[in-house]
Amino acid sequence: MPIPTSLNRNLRLPVICAPMFIVSNPDLVIAQCKSGVIGSFPALNARPADLLDDWLLRIKRELAADPAAAPFAVNQIIHASNTRLEHDMALCVKHEVPLIITSLSAPTEIVPAVHAYGGQVFHDVISVRHAEKAIEAGVDGLILVCAGAGGHAGTLSPFALVGEIRKFWDGPIALSGAIANGDAILAAQAMGADFAYIGTRFIATDEANAVPEYKQALVDAAAVDVVYTPYFTGVHGNYLKRSIVAAGLDPANLPQRDKSAMNFGAAADAGPKAWKDIWGAGQGVGRIDDVRPAAEVIAQLGREYAAARSRLGAAAF
Repeated sequence: MPIPTSLNRNLRLPVICAPMFIVSNPDLVIAQCKSGVIGSFPALNARPADLLDDWLLRIKRELAADPAAAPFAVNQIIHASNTRLEHDMALCVKHEVPLIITSLSAPTEIVPAVHAYGGQVFHDVISVRHAEKAIEAGVDGLILVCAGAGGHAGTLSPFALVGEIRKFWDGPIALSGAIANGDAILAAQAMGADFAYIGTRFIATDEANAVPEYKQALVDAAAVDVVYTPYFTGVHGNYLKRSIVAAGLDPANLPQRDKSAMNFGAAADAGPKAWKDIWGAGQGVGRIDDVRPAAEVIAQLGREYAAARSRLGAAAF
């Protein structure tokens, strides 16, 4: 499926940068878009809520000043505890955000509002059932969050999930799960995805809103250092073992929690906080060797992607 024209403007790599809670901010989004990939951030990162208007104004202004900049996206969490959803969506409609990325519940009420101004809606899914619900809601694209992705992630292999969904969906697919270099971007396309969806690699950048210790922990980590657990939010997610130990917890003996623990409101329980104290990370951390500006990371991804294409083109079978 060709990438929608509205999202393909100035795209130099088939990449959507994942919106990361706390971490993604205007500095990071602008750097990503100016480097030729789609940058994004969760609306909830703008706190207080009125700050979202300022963020959108700044991002639009700076990208408009660069004729080579790619589009940007905003993530909306569709959950009862997200009391900001109506407010935040009204601002996204006002500013005509090119791409809205929705998570959790199907975006039935969001799709018409975005389509009214010509925007696109992509929805996170971890299973065929979730994909079917999103398609029924009228989404334009699916983001397949597979095994090894940072933060909230599914358990299915991308080989399995992409193949099953391509049986009934010919629209755009972004693939997430341990994608941290240019070779993996090409592999995502080879499997049938249109975009690679990359998050963790951009935490270890100068622009990311993450403490230096978090960024260095990513540089030091390997896939074995990532723990998959529902303990911190009620939904299974991948986190750095080092941050769990630093919080005084045993990564091998974390109690189970269900979805009732999930809360996207302002209130927070006592104890270590997911994303702030407990650091999300995907299994691709072993490919992160340094902290550098986002533009340099994207340039390296581009070189690796081109080399992988050349290497396969020259291969004899």
